[in-house]
Amino acid sequence: MNPGFMILILLAVVALSGGFVHFLQANNHTQYIKIALAFSGGFLLAIVFEHLLPELYAMNTPHLGLFILMGFLIQWVLEYFSGGIEHGHIHVHKGQAMPWTLFISLSIHSIIEGIPLGNNTEHLHPLHDHNHNLSLFWGIVFHQVPVAIALMTLLFSTKLSKNRAWLVLMLFAAMTPLGIVLGLKVSLEELGLNISAILGVVIGMFLHISTTIIFETSENHKFNLIKLSSVIAGIGGGLLMS
Repeated sequence: MNPGFMILILLAVVALSGGFVHFLQANNHTQYIKIALAFSGGFLLAIVFEHLLPELYAMNTPHLGLFILMGFLIQWVLEYFSGGIEHGHIHVHKGQAMPWTLFISLSIHSIIEGIPLGNNTEHLHPLHDHNHNLSLFWGIVFHQVPVAIALMTLLFSTKLSKNRAWLVLMLFAAMTPLGIVLGLKVSLEELGLNISAILGVVIGMFLHISTTIIFETSENHKFNLIKLSSVIAGIGGGLLMS
């Protein structure tokens, strides 16, 4: 898929998710977020095992397991600062200050996951399959929806005006496209890195997010039917990307 088209879709998805919060004016979007998260968790898990890991190991890059573990740990650290908004944890207190630490953590995550999209092109990496590129892209898109809804819900509870809340949301929307641009323009080899290493880190981050979403219990410690159905639908969608 053309990088410019990817960027437009990513920006539009976050904007539409913010519009969902803005125009419905509901006080609590928790149920919508949980359903979208369950679907995205299943989708991410499916594309990791069906597409991304097989492709990564086909590159025969040494120490891939180390990069995957690194990504898992990086996401763990990022979620310490984000409060777990990536998997639906929203701590809303009306009139609270803008949580910049959370925003920076989400932004770092988004930039990192965008870099392989910028490098994942056939003329640079013959082993990369078009479907793998698409599965990574759609995995990011589906996860951006609940995160954007959660973030906009949080922003509307801060001291920011609605216009400034929209500005912050769209600044967040620009982070994954920024990663795509970095992947296109920056030579990873000159930095002592390669696309396999970055993809390994992203896979580790995806594994952390997806497993946390899927295995995290609800408030009453029940894995309800709606969540189970959403996870299965997400896994099915991921498998259909082949």
